[in-house]
Amino acid sequence: MASALKELQAQLENQAASLNKIQKDIGKNHQVRRQYTVQHGENEMVQKELELLEDDANVYKLIGPVLVKQDLAEAKANVNKRLDYITAELKRMDATLKTMEEQQMAKRDEVMKTQQRIQAIQAAQAAKAK
Repeated sequence: MASALKELQAQLENQAASLNKIQKDIGKNHQVRRQYTVQHGENEMVQKELELLEDDANVYKLIGPVLVKQDLAEAKANVNKRLDYITAELKRMDATLKTMEEQQMAKRDEVMKTQQRIQAIQAAQAAKAK
């Protein structure tokens, strides 16, 4: 019984460490997703502003410390490509997050079952001692 208890406690520690790792990964995912969401909003604003411009308007792109003249159609295309990329990344991150949350729930269930087994063994040992 004592060896089974030690084995279960080691198993519980491993499961808890794995659960911690999943939770950290979920936190990182949320952080990166927030950044993409902000970028998506900024690019949507740029897209709306570009739509307001006349076809012959001058558009400049900031590259390092220099403003470089850019064709309006090229600027619109670049913003649209960026929005498509960010949207795809957000969808990918949502799918990853869903998977990680499912893993987290499964790992929590494992931890709870292991804890219950440990408690049952401890209760049995306490009953024998009396």
